[in-house]
Amino acid sequence: MPLQAVRTIPILRSFDETKAREFYLGFLGFMVDWTHRFKPDLPLYMQVSRNGIAIHVSEHHGDATPGSHVRVEVTGLAAFHAELTAKAYKNNRPGLERPPWGGLEMTVTDPAGNRITFAEKDA
Repeated sequence: MPLQAVRTIPILRSFDETKAREFYLGFLGFMVDWTHRFKPDLPLYMQVSRNGIAIHVSEHHGDATPGSHVRVEVTGLAAFHAELTAKAYKNNRPGLERPPWGGLEMTVTDPAGNRITFAEKDA
């Protein structure tokens, strides 16, 4: 059987569990699928998801580089933007943009400086 992608799940670095949860759960509306720690006082590794989008958020220093950028192709971006705007989140007020290559995009930045660009293709 030839190699075929099933799903890509980015790993994004985190430094503060409380801030990460506030951003991913409170602001973006993701849910926690699972969490893992080798011991209670060791770094957190968790998966958050929303409507088919999954992201691993890791406090482990070797898992990812702060300030990474992930692009997620979506539908329904204008409604998602309106939902986020209505929350009046003090640390992030993303705008909608129409890039020169077409479509609609919105970029958010998490507390560790990672950027997630949600992009919708033109119909």
